[in-house]
Amino acid sequence: MPAPDPKHRLVAVTLDEKSIGRASPDVEHERAVAIYDLVEDNQFAPQGLEAEGPFALHVGLLDRKLALQIRRETGEEIVTHLLSLTPFLKILKDYFLICESYRTAIKTASPSHIEAIDMGRRGLHDEGAQVLSERLKGKITCDHDTARRLFTLICALSWKG
Repeated sequence: MPAPDPKHRLVAVTLDEKSIGRASPDVEHERAVAIYDLVEDNQFAPQGLEAEGPFALHVGLLDRKLALQIRRETGEEIVTHLLSLTPFLKILKDYFLICESYRTAIKTASPSHIEAIDMGRRGLHDEGAQVLSERLKGKITCDHDTARRLFTLICALSWKG
């Protein structure tokens, strides 16, 4: 597989502190890992602009909308996209329920039951990434793995504990 184009990638990702509340150390760790994984491996390019990266992305929630603020690595703002969270609400609800089932299951359930729950979780995660990809059409080009990692951040912002 060829190396990703350095002009079409993220080199920094931040979450809006006003959009997220304090969380347990486990949730904070999951957020940090999601950001690390996203920055380490991604394909990301704003469309319809003469913008070349690499890029920095600031992700937050604004009036029940997902705000994706894209800047050049130097800090120069390029564009901010606002996406309705409505298409994600059912997936997020189901995702959080299945994650809670997983946390409960790992205490007492058989390995095959835990694996089945985790397969369902991964399926919902893929569904969320697909919805995100569709919502980004014409705005941002990204590969499936990048969309999955971005969906993880949407989950992190939406988690109410």
